[in-house]
Amino acid sequence: MPNQFRAISLSYKNAPIAIREMVALNEMACKNLLQKIKEYTPVSEALVLSTCNRTEVYYTADQEVAQDIIKLLAIEKGFIAAKEIEPYFTRLPEPDQAIQHLFHVALGLESQVIGDFQILNQVKNAYQWSADAEMAGPFLHRLLHTIFFTNKRVTNETTFRDGAASVAYATVELVEEITQFIKNPRVLLIGLGEMGANVCLNFKKSKINNLVIANRTPQKAIELAERTQFEAVAWEDLPAAISTADVVISSVPGDCFYISQKEVGSLGPIRHKYFVDLSMPRSVDDTIATIPGVEVYNIDTINNRATEALTKRLAAIPQVQAMVAEAQQEFKNWRRETAISPAIQQFKNQLEQIRQQEVARYVKKLNSDEQQLVEAITQNILNKIVKLPVLELKAACQRGESDALLSGLTALFGLEKQEA
Repeated sequence: MPNQFRAISLSYKNAPIAIREMVALNEMACKNLLQKIKEYTPVSEALVLSTCNRTEVYYTADQEVAQDIIKLLAIEKGFIAAKEIEPYFTRLPEPDQAIQHLFHVALGLESQVIGDFQILNQVKNAYQWSADAEMAGPFLHRLLHTIFFTNKRVTNETTFRDGAASVAYATVELVEEITQFIKNPRVLLIGLGEMGANVCLNFKKSKINNLVIANRTPQKAIELAERTQFEAVAWEDLPAAISTADVVISSVPGDCFYISQKEVGSLGPIRHKYFVDLSMPRSVDDTIATIPGVEVYNIDTINNRATEALTKRLAAIPQVQAMVAEAQQEFKNWRRETAISPAIQQFKNQLEQIRQQEVARYVKKLNSDEQQLVEAITQNILNKIVKLPVLELKAACQRGESDALLSGLTALFGLEKQEA
């Protein structure tokens, strides 16, 4: 089938993090890959999407060119052994498969954190890069706007986006909630293991931007601070940092770091200070909560928030899938109508040519008013003749039965054969 929409996908579902790192593309690399695809393949439309969890290419082409695209990606990343990464890519060679996958990815059905709303912004960026590279045509434009409209329905009509469904998201959400009445709250994040690093990255998406990070290995804190534009403090300066912070988040296990009641009590009168303990074993003494102005939240509090949100999101999945199915059907109807549009236009043109030829034989004998009247009458007759077969063709499209009617119309009027 010509102009078939396809996709290739490498994600956390089928590739370890080491492989995902190998193929991850930043903005410039995504744009470069788009240009390579445009220049070296027969692809007419393409969208390149790369996040921490997936690298995917959606494209429209007359034939399967997945292997060529993977080779171009390998060249863009600077390594030649495309065979190393090719086995990790899932190929979606059928339009319905690729379309459904893009719907599911964009709406967060395929995300590690189900319902993740950040992925839609990444899809929008990828779409903009495609448009800028002139690699987004009518098909991709219509598909992406259908997805964006469906996303609005999901957000407004379901609980699929409610709450924070991961520990990192839930931590940031809790901090936003407890500091809502504090002007420019200062947050200290201690420990940058997997959990701490994820929390830090989620704060990058938050309205809270006064974040200080500390790690026993200082280089990691410095590198993450540069990446996120937050502030890093030395490990030996933690007492002072704890003293000036409104919120202290610890993700360092309690057997190697501990914040005691004595330590916090020595800070003097406290107006408000919040401790969020993500550690196991715990690294914040829970009796600190007996100090006036101090509150302590532990990992169970965070997990409960995340579990509650996740339960709501999981319950909403059938509703979201129904919306996706409805949107996909509408998009399929549009595709079918688009496929028959050239034949309909040819049909109209053929009849219009006959009308003009016949009118031209007689109007010379008529005055100006009579000519205008004949023109109007014959045009109305033509429109009524065309209306019924066009409506029948469109109805047949909705039923998926347009091929036979289209073949008959083509044969009767000598139209050029149209590919569905």
